[in-house]
Amino acid sequence: MPLTLRTELGYTEALITDDGTLREFYRTADILNQDMHIKFVSKEDDFDSLNWAFRFKGHELTLQYSIYTGITVFPSKNDAAAPKDNKAVEDFATVLKATLDARSARV
Repeated sequence: MPLTLRTELGYTEALITDDGTLREFYRTADILNQDMHIKFVSKEDDFDSLNWAFRFKGHELTLQYSIYTGITVFPSKNDAAAPKDNKAVEDFATVLKATLDARSARV
């Protein structure tokens, strides 16, 4: 699946998968932790979404699972994000996509 970036909300949001399940969210989080050595700095679990914040190259980003929108990554500051935070989302999503593709190729 090609990388999809959305900016309608005033910040860059990378769509990892629009039909992702909770299981896929945990799988993605595990890949971030194991393959990309990312540690989550906070975790917010709600009944219809999970928001897990992490740092990537000095920028705080959020990995989100929502029953409405799937799995996405966006700047934790949302619409207060600086342009460099939005660029970090693009950079991160590109790295994550390559990691996910490489994992899929091995299976």
